[in-house]
Amino acid sequence: MPELKNTIIINTTEEMRAFSSEAKARNSSLGLVPTMGALHAGHLSLIKRSVSENDLTVVSIFVNPIQFDDKADLAAYPSTLSSDSDLASLEGAAVIFAPAADHMYPEGFSTFVDMTGISEKLCGLSRKSHFRGVLTVVNKLFNICDPDRAYFGEKDMQQLLVVEKMVSELCMDIEIVRCPTVREEDGLAMSSRNKRLSNEERKAAGFLYRALTAAKALFGDGEKSPAKLTLAMQNILNKEPLIRIDYAELVGSADFETPETAKAGDLLMLAVYIGDVRLIDNMRL
Repeated sequence: MPELKNTIIINTTEEMRAFSSEAKARNSSLGLVPTMGALHAGHLSLIKRSVSENDLTVVSIFVNPIQFDDKADLAAYPSTLSSDSDLASLEGAAVIFAPAADHMYPEGFSTFVDMTGISEKLCGLSRKSHFRGVLTVVNKLFNICDPDRAYFGEKDMQQLLVVEKMVSELCMDIEIVRCPTVREEDGLAMSSRNKRLSNEERKAAGFLYRALTAAKALFGDGEKSPAKLTLAMQNILNKEPLIRIDYAELVGSADFETPETAKAGDLLMLAVYIGDVRLIDNMRL
């Protein structure tokens, strides 16, 4: 196993399981931070949280091919394992688990984890196999790493809720820890995809946060109509010609259905395209 300062880099299931088994034999708690690499401050906040709450932290770095509907999007996803490993090590990660795609999905692989309901809405409508890919790889990572806790950012709120539902319904003995969205100075949620934006596109991306905060402020002023709150988001997004809306909706956090009346705890959810880059964000009322 190659080493990076005090951090071990592991590439195979067998080595990862051996590390986890040894940790459990010493009664060491294990936190997992699943990532696809291209680490930024948002990822680092998850790692810091895990390091503070567990004896050992594993950061998985794996660009999961089966959650991409668009092959061009997969090809454009950055691969920065060396710098990612440095960053994770500086934050105190004990292990970088970085398996190859053909190790996770050998020839003939045909077993997937699927879900109905909330996984079929919003992102699930425009990215048909996305959550099947997410649930399959998260299930595999949980089985391989055997963590006590796993850390997910609220920026990917639908993904977080889908993972929580899987863990609950499949009786997995893992605590899912929600971590707040980390934002740029103008409010844009940190994302690996932000690096693909041109300067002009990056300015346009600031409209996402403006749309969310405007609708939230409208709710704070007493507006309870889901249609009017949704329209408030859409109106702001439509002011920027570079933005193409995938969805901008108000939904209930339990079922992702549009409520009759907006209430505290409901979610403002949006996804847009700026050029060929798809960005998502959300805010809770």
